[in-house]
Amino acid sequence: MYQLAWLYLACMLAGFGLTNIPEVGFISTGVTDFFAVVGALAMIVFGLALLYLGVKALFNMKFN
Repeated sequence: MYQLAWLYLACMLAGFGLTNIPEVGFISTGVTDFFAVVGALAMIVFGLALLYLGVKALFNMKFN
């Protein structure tokens, strides 16, 4: 279970990295905007997955 949480956290950090890609000569504005959207979606999706795992673990501890 903890390995899955670490994987989701790493994916969130990768999404954060995608949102902060600087514009370089060969990376045009359109590609940078695309990476920003993909990175933001990754952070949202994997953030929600981490919240789900946390709530699930909280309720499992409470009822056991």
